[in-house]
Amino acid sequence: MGTERCISKENLETTGFSYTLSLINGKYKMTILYTLMEFGTVRFNDMQRYIGLSFKTLSVNLKELESDGMVHREEYPQIPPKVEYSLTEKGKTLMPILDQMCEWGDVHRER
Repeated sequence: MGTERCISKENLETTGFSYTLSLINGKYKMTILYTLMEFGTVRFNDMQRYIGLSFKTLSVNLKELESDGMVHREEYPQIPPKVEYSLTEKGKTLMPILDQMCEWGDVHRER
């Protein structure tokens, strides 16, 4: 027969699924990415109000997404400080997946 895969010889950590999950894992990262997909460039305070996160929680998650190359942070030298976030080109490549998740939810959620 064909070549069957044997789970005892495989390692989840070497899969593309595992890599993707490492970038979006966490309670709020997908929500942040969704927010940026829906609204484009977003100021920190507006995102904080929209999602309903504490300053620290949002800040930590945005820093991780920025470090992973998913989110771009733009700081404007003015008083009061203005910081905006947007998706990078890498982050934008997740949009078809997020769109599919939205479509799935629209079809399957209880009305």
